[in-house]
Amino acid sequence: MSTRRTEPQIAARRPRETTALFGHRDAEQALLAAYRSGRIPHAWLIGGAQGIGKATLAYRMARFVLAHPDPEAPAVRDAATLQVDASDPVARHIAAGAHGGLLTLERTLNDKGVLRTMISVDEARETIGFFGSTAAIDGWRVCVVDTVDELNANAANALLKVVEEPPRRSLFLLISHAPARVLPTIQSRCRKLLLRPLATTDVIAAAALATDSDAADPLLAEAAAASEGSVARTLTLLGGDALNLHQRTTALLDTLPNVDPRALHALGDALGGVDRVALASFMDGVDRWVAERLRVDDPNANLPRLARLAEVWEKINRAARDTEAFNLERKPLVFSVFGLLAEAIR
Repeated sequence: MSTRRTEPQIAARRPRETTALFGHRDAEQALLAAYRSGRIPHAWLIGGAQGIGKATLAYRMARFVLAHPDPEAPAVRDAATLQVDASDPVARHIAAGAHGGLLTLERTLNDKGVLRTMISVDEARETIGFFGSTAAIDGWRVCVVDTVDELNANAANALLKVVEEPPRRSLFLLISHAPARVLPTIQSRCRKLLLRPLATTDVIAAAALATDSDAADPLLAEAAAASEGSVARTLTLLGGDALNLHQRTTALLDTLPNVDPRALHALGDALGGVDRVALASFMDGVDRWVAERLRVDDPNANLPRLARLAEVWEKINRAARDTEAFNLERKPLVFSVFGLLAEAIR
């Protein structure tokens, strides 16, 4: 097994470094048409499943706007896509996180080098100074929030204040894995752009590009087929024994509400002590299993049970973030997840 599969999240290019877009042509054309019109909505809520290219599309739009600040310029009128060449100074500055016209709100590392579980209010308040800069008169100011789901309550309200009264030539690109659960007052001020999962061929191409790997790799194809249209899931499944761990997790989830303590002990041992890839693979299997059960079109579905399952899902994800952030033991999380889900679906 190659080194790149041990920590795929580290090896992969970040969305701000990725100029190529796979799939989502209709969404890209909607953004381009709105910009050309000269009346582009100042805030967009880009929603869809995790890892399908929402952030990639957001940064692609940011690059285009900052590289072509005049919507009526010939370069904008003649553009077929939002593509900006990677050698363009704007693209290079954004990739380096050093463009003065772009602010990114995302989870950051704390003093101990551990990724925070939420975006804080102090970070969200950076938008006030950023959009209040006099330099905004001379060009666009773009804010990418990746993701708005990770804003704490105070941070969401701080962002709302700026979105409510947007300065001239400002653009907010808010990314969400669950757009329906975003603060209603934020939703009401955004144009919604919902993205669908990628085709497997697009997942393979995007994952190969992100990791500088061979698109013909059979393990890449196997991971992509199990990813449900998500590049992020594919990269997670390529990490070490992550694909096998994902399959074991799904198999045990399918036995619920019955729980085999011995199998859970073995699964907890397989997660290891600090392996972030293993934890991500386990949670990916849980998220996928729960999401499938919440996508119910049956009008006679047990709505109270679905509500309980949704509530438990939130609790599980908070626990998983805490486990990663504070480097907690994985086995108690495994037992907690299965216990909560078993109770929720009985």
